[in-house]
Amino acid sequence: MQLTSFTDYGLRALIYMASLPEGKMTSITEVTEVYGVSRNHMVKIINQLSHLGYVKATRGKNGGITLGQPAETIRIGDVVRALEPLTLVNCSGEFCHITPACRLKGVLHQAIQQFLQELDKHTLADMVKDNSPLYQLLLD
Repeated sequence: MQLTSFTDYGLRALIYMASLPEGKMTSITEVTEVYGVSRNHMVKIINQLSHLGYVKATRGKNGGITLGQPAETIRIGDVVRALEPLTLVNCSGEFCHITPACRLKGVLHQAIQQFLQELDKHTLADMVKDNSPLYQLLLD
């Protein structure tokens, strides 16, 4: 399974914010520079993450973005569910004539559930806790 770039960079943005010292805000521009992604794309991602409550965005001179909830409470599986379409194949009857007898869709559904179940075991805090190499790459 391959995540969309939207989900990929959404997770990366959250990891960056979780790696910052507590209470420190960042900016969309800073996140785009760290990852080399287009600002327009990151604006859409941060807006969605903000709408979902994972990011808190503050406007104004002293504004910026920060995590909207503690990193310990943000499960990776929940973020992926919220951002990713999670449809591996199109099983609609108009698209595939074997849909009524197909067993593949059940197997793929089970695979997605197991994938998400594994991601649910990990929080955003797990991605950054005691990860000196990450801090050096992101914050130096």
